[in-house]
Formats: sequence, structure tokens, C-alpha cells
Amino acid sequence: MPSGGSPSLQRLLKIMERLRDPERGCPWDREQDFASIAPYTIEEAYEVADAIERSDLPALRDELGDLLLQVVFHARMAEEAGLFAFEDVAAAIADKMVRRHPHVFGKPEIASVAAQNEAWETHKEAERRARSEADSVLDGVALALPALMRAAKISRRAARIGFDWPDAEAVIPKIEEELAEVRQARTDDARHEEIGDLLFAVANLARRLEVEPETALRRATAKFERRFRKLETLARDRGIGRDLDALESLWQEVKKEER
Repeated sequence: MPSGGSPSLQRLLKIMERLRDPERGCPWDREQDFASIAPYTIEEAYEVADAIERSDLPALRDELGDLLLQVVFHARMAEEAGLFAFEDVAAAIADKMVRRHPHVFGKPEIASVAAQNEAWETHKEAERRARSEADSVLDGVALALPALMRAAKISRRAARIGFDWPDAEAVIPKIEEELAEVRQARTDDARHEEIGDLLFAVANLARRLEVEPETALRRATAKFERRFRKLETLARDRGIGRDLDALESLWQEVKKEER
């Protein structure tokens, strides 16, 4: 347990220590391990993103606290196992940030955002190679990432050795090709494979356009949800049931109102 730092952070660390106490702690908290907590960590990260997307700053404060709790929880379990403690986590990320920003903490040699991004990736690649004997540029892309996000990261890594389309426009024929193969698929396995290929191609188009596919899909889903709720209200008010043509007419009306 570190002796310095913020009083609020020290209080949080003490609370987690008490929750995990073998004799006086919470039974649920004591039973958890890294694997059982991991889904909550992922969920809290998404709730942070959701608060940002909604521009809800009070919620963002709360969700960042929930995410910090996850870090404290993992660090506490690691400390109990004699692996590392919260102080080691904080020190490691501080060291990494200094190491990856030599233009800030060393000699200011990087003049543009593009050059900074390239230097960042170079530093990350050097760190990956130092940790592993593997030599693939795809090493280190977490399997637990959301599928669209991981697809974009994998293709971005491949692009670093020149395996890429020349521009975004060149990806569109590939999307059309994959869509045609979806139409031709006749079995469940083939449909899964071809739709996967289609989504991977779309993720590549998003990457080339510098659009985060996960964010874009989240926004599209939120837009659909907002419009569909309006459609439901109009359908109830006008006594419209399952008439598809009438519902489509309402959908177009809702879309027109938002323009």
C-alpha cells in the first residue's frame, strides 16, 4: 500500500483492502478473481464511452470512478498474490508515457500529429518485440476487443508493412464483392463466413476514412433506437398495428422530421 498520494485514492485502496479481507470482507468481493472481474472491467469502459457519447459529464465522473474501481480491484488481487500492487501499475504507466513521448519529456523533435502517431507506433512495436520472441506485426492485438474494433486494429497493423488498399475508394469494390458473395451463400456456415468478410471489409473502409467503426455503429444504433421509439409513439397514437407499409411510411416521416 503506497503511503503518499491523494487522500481519496488512499481511501479507495483501503476500502478495497477491507472488501477483500479474508475475515471481515464482503463474501462476493472475496470470491472474485481476474477472470470473473474482467467482464465488469469491459462493461465499465463502455459505460465511460456511453457517457462521453451523451455529453453527460456528471455521469462521466461517476463512470470513471467505476472504471477506477476496476483497476483498484485487479491491483488488489495481484498484490494479494504477491505479483504487483496499485503503486506498480501507476509507476509502470507513468514510465511508459514518458518513454513514448520523448518529444515532450526529452528533445522536442516531432513537429506534427502524423509524425507523433508514427513515433508512438514505433515505440509500441519496440516494446512488443522486447516482450516477445514472436515477429508478427499482428502480435499484441487483444482477442477480447470488440470484433469491429479488433478488425480495424488488425488491418491497421497489416497496413504498416504495405498490405493495404491505396485509398478508401479502392475498398468499395471489395465491399461490393463481399456483398455479392453474401447473396450467393446457401448454407449457414457460408453465410457466417461471407457476412464476416463483409464486416471486415467495412471495418477497413472505416479505417481508411479515419472513422472508428465501433463508435460509428454505436451512433447508428442509437439513431435507430431514437427513431424507432418515435415510430412506436406515432403508431400507437394513430392505431397502426403490424401493417409494414404503414410502418414504413411512419419511419420516413420520422426521418424527415429529423432532417
